[in-house]
Amino acid sequence: MAYPPIEGHGLIGDLQTSALVAQDGTIDWFCAPRFDSPSLFGSLLDASRGGFCRLRPERDDFVTRQLYLPGTAILITRFMSPEGVGELLDFMPVTGEVAADRHSIVRIMRMVRGHGRFVFECEPAFDYARAPHDTSVTPHGVTFTSDGDSLTLNPARTDLMDRIEHSDRGVRVVVEAGAGDSGGMILSAGPAHTATKVGLEEIWRLYDETRDFWRSWVGRSTYRGRWRETVERSAITLKLMTYAPTGAPVAAPTAGLPELVGGARNWDYRYTWVRDASFSVHALVGLGYHDEAEAFMRWIRDRLLAGHERIMYRVDGSVDLPEFTLDHLDGYRGSRPVRAGNDANGQLQLDIFGEALDAVYRAHQSGLRPAYEGWAGLTEQVDWLCEHWDEPDDGIWESRAGRKDHTYGRVMSWVAFDRAIRLSQELGLPGNVPRWTAQRDAVYRQVMECGWDPAGQTFTQHYDTSVVDAALLYMPLVGFVSPRDPRWQSTLRAIDEHLVSDSLVYRYDPQKSPDGLDGAEGTFSMCTFWYVDALARSGRLDEARLTFEKMLTYSNHVGLYSEEIGPTGEQLGNFPQAFSHLALINAAIRLDEALA
Repeated sequence: MAYPPIEGHGLIGDLQTSALVAQDGTIDWFCAPRFDSPSLFGSLLDASRGGFCRLRPERDDFVTRQLYLPGTAILITRFMSPEGVGELLDFMPVTGEVAADRHSIVRIMRMVRGHGRFVFECEPAFDYARAPHDTSVTPHGVTFTSDGDSLTLNPARTDLMDRIEHSDRGVRVVVEAGAGDSGGMILSAGPAHTATKVGLEEIWRLYDETRDFWRSWVGRSTYRGRWRETVERSAITLKLMTYAPTGAPVAAPTAGLPELVGGARNWDYRYTWVRDASFSVHALVGLGYHDEAEAFMRWIRDRLLAGHERIMYRVDGSVDLPEFTLDHLDGYRGSRPVRAGNDANGQLQLDIFGEALDAVYRAHQSGLRPAYEGWAGLTEQVDWLCEHWDEPDDGIWESRAGRKDHTYGRVMSWVAFDRAIRLSQELGLPGNVPRWTAQRDAVYRQVMECGWDPAGQTFTQHYDTSVVDAALLYMPLVGFVSPRDPRWQSTLRAIDEHLVSDSLVYRYDPQKSPDGLDGAEGTFSMCTFWYVDALARSGRLDEARLTFEKMLTYSNHVGLYSEEIGPTGEQLGNFPQAFSHLALINAAIRLDEALA
């Protein structure tokens, strides 16, 4: 089985976990019961043993088209062959805000024109394909069991069970359909369970409920700008990557997808970074989703109250993220090692305090006042930062080359102090404002003196180098410098020269800024959207709009973005990526404002 392009997928989910569906009707990534659980289907990381669930035409001379039912997370895959046209509808019924131990994928197949024969195959691979399983076929369906866990296949047409073929790895059946025929099935993962009878009416009821949920949620958006459908799809994607019981957004629902095919930069992003949660508040407030923004704020509050030493967490708030390699998996197109867990969890990244405080301040501007416990926890963190902002850190890009005095980390420390001062003064909240003011001013002076390269006329990645970094694009976005400041204008020109490739932006140059890892990487989509914002603020509005429109052409066929864009326009890294969609939303809102 060949590997599909990373971008050749749509995403479905139930707000506690998710699955990727390739354009040929293969579910090749699915973890349960949570985003960060071991995979049941993982052929995206090993085509031969990773596990999959596929429904496709029997013949090979077909083409596919994939789209979402407008305003929803229901994915439609259309198969077009000389015999006719079939449609596959994939979705996950929404589970709600209480952590569930059983999660379902619904697959509906219908023949809309002509006739055809379709092949259904299901070969799960429990625990990242490390655990064996047993297969049991009954009149009502199929049950796969492995060490107390199960995956049940419940078809609406029980006559299929008479023709099903099964082996140690899974099951296979061929289905004939004529125009107007439809059928469906429910795949259900959770504790040991036996397949039960399911009717087609039940399956369509789940479809109606899922459709209505998403359309109701989308209808709450206040965005009415030029790129409404694009922004709407990004918002739905972010919602799909949110763990509803805690309000925690994962950076991406996948692990091990390479930043360079065949390379070693293959990380596990199925966790929640404080940074991502903070940026989420900006995007959600901008779209009018105050309930979701408030949930993120509660998550940030709870994490900061727990201590300052963590940059990322599991979706339930726990911190056990030991990194290990899955050496038995081949990796996506041979990209090894395949990693699960994330050792960057132990890094010091001082920027997260600025991002968190900026999010709290943005929420306050939208009418969300911090509660007493939350403010008390935040002031403790600001007081801690007073003692530690002047220390080297690992930086926003999680370099494994050692700690340095990163300019972005200092800038965001300035943001933390500035926003804490504003919150205290505007809301009458207690805090050591004189101390915070002194520290804010000290950070500002240090960045202007040590983070500036007089020879190159640019702000720098860190104090011991003259190279630029795309994280600097955030400086005018948070008000550290005016976008018309001569220092910023020359820095932007340096970024143009050294990091921009036909509107796409590299986050840094690994050759000039060694990060402790081998190989190169693609352009960073979040940084490209930051670049759009920076151009708009700096008076280069025509360039900003063209850059944004060009970036939209790099989305996949259903409007999704991974972390990076490769040399020939292919998407690289974990997919889809929250950072990319958050930055898209914020850039669209800012560009709309500037154009107006």
